[in-house]
Amino acid sequence: MAITLHGIPNCSTVKKARAWLEARGVDYSFRDYKKTPPTRTEIEGWLVHLTTEALVNRKGTTWRQLDEAQREAAATRDGAIELMIAKPSVIKRPLVEGAAECLLGFDEAAYARVFG
Repeated sequence: MAITLHGIPNCSTVKKARAWLEARGVDYSFRDYKKTPPTRTEIEGWLVHLTTEALVNRKGTTWRQLDEAQREAAATRDGAIELMIAKPSVIKRPLVEGAAECLLGFDEAAYARVFG
């Protein structure tokens, strides 16, 4: 399976992850999920490996700009999925799929473990 790094190009954490992968010659494709939002099926696939609590970035600007009803709706699995479809910038980034495990955020030790 091909490795895909999902994120937003101007995010500093995404930049670190991309630089790390490129420095080690890891072949991957980049998907800007603001331009190409994830589908319900894709998000459900991520949720096989990750929880909605991990996947929804509750510390970011997008989350802070949500009204209380939107935040409450995200407490359920379906509500969180709908929020991630409607506002993909609420997804924690970067998200790497197609490797031995699904990686969320940038943790150099985890990347080294997965990519060598």
